[in-house]
Amino acid sequence: MILSIALDDEDEAFSIVLAVEMKRYNPAPNLKYSLYKVPKPTVAQFAHVTVTSQPAEGAAKQVVQRAVNSLTGSLSMAAYFFASPIDVDIKLEGEETRKQVEIKGEKEKTISCPVYYDGDSVGGQVAIRVRDGKKLTHEGIKVEFVGSIELFYDRGHHHEFLSLSQELAAPGEMRQAQTFDFLFKNVEKQFESYQGINVKLRYFIRVSISRRMADVTKEKDLWVHSFRMPPDSNNSIKMEVGIEDCLHIEFEYNKSKYHLKDVIVGKIYFLLVRIKIKHMELSIIRRETTGSPPNQYNESETITKFEIMDGAPVRGETIPIRLFLGGFDLTPTFRDVNKKFSTRYYLNLVLIDEENRRYFKQQEITIFRIPEVRHLPSRADIVLAERASLELIYFVLLYHIYLILHG
Repeated sequence: MILSIALDDEDEAFSIVLAVEMKRYNPAPNLKYSLYKVPKPTVAQFAHVTVTSQPAEGAAKQVVQRAVNSLTGSLSMAAYFFASPIDVDIKLEGEETRKQVEIKGEKEKTISCPVYYDGDSVGGQVAIRVRDGKKLTHEGIKVEFVGSIELFYDRGHHHEFLSLSQELAAPGEMRQAQTFDFLFKNVEKQFESYQGINVKLRYFIRVSISRRMADVTKEKDLWVHSFRMPPDSNNSIKMEVGIEDCLHIEFEYNKSKYHLKDVIVGKIYFLLVRIKIKHMELSIIRRETTGSPPNQYNESETITKFEIMDGAPVRGETIPIRLFLGGFDLTPTFRDVNKKFSTRYYLNLVLIDEENRRYFKQQEITIFRIPEVRHLPSRADIVLAERASLELIYFVLLYHIYLILHG
């Protein structure tokens, strides 16, 4: 009999598989016993062993059960000795007053992140509390501001393009809760945060407590928006598409570059129609490219799709297009970000005939982010405010004169 135990530490969980190769017990010479995944804090809480072999192997099951019991005890001791004796909390200064962005975290949880901009300082406090009055001996505490790109097909290899570090405490002992201030001034954040299908660009604060046995780390994400000035030239898009002697259409979009709250305005002209068209659709497609050849991956995602025509058009007919971008989950166009990924957007025009054949034409558009314009008071608002202030001053003066005369 050969008993093998494999531990998998991926995704912060232990995946334990026991494989038993039996030579004496037939008719199943190869047996596998699998244990479910258990989170690290409760790594010793096993419930049962799932036997995937055929019945009547009681001796084999007992062998595996004894191995599981032994392994459970060992992991219980490991969980006790390696458990973190401290709690770390990171609070960013003024994060309550900043715009918040909801992003997906681990296990489909939603995380709210404060929004920062290029050149903003990033500061806050780190609170460290020792559990149960224990003593913490450490070899130094530091805080880092990190910008990294994570490629999902290359897990474990994060590409850090920004790393700033500050020392919070020299090696020593900690017996009670302590709070440390940190500040990274005027940080250059050259890329915008992005969470896609195969890639994630993130900025975060990381606190590291160096220990002899195992380091303790805590991270807190923030979100970065990058503004771009409107382009000097923004030409319209005019294209023709068709099938010889069957279909000839011309479409026109008012611009080729749009900001995130913009409106796409266009027209479609039917110059020749000799096929029976059932309806027409317009969609926005986001195409994400990660890596570089030969390890390049492309993923396309339809952001929105809607019908702009129902029924057969006739020659000379014009179909108007008006699409408001503000209601969709869009990002700016990214091109070769740190030589790791790109994100592009396309307008996809699709015609479907009565035999469900599809005719389509794609056109790339550029999307950019502009600064949010706050409402400024009009001249009329200012005049009314000034008049109200003068009237208030006038009545206050009259009241004081009355008090003087009748005091």
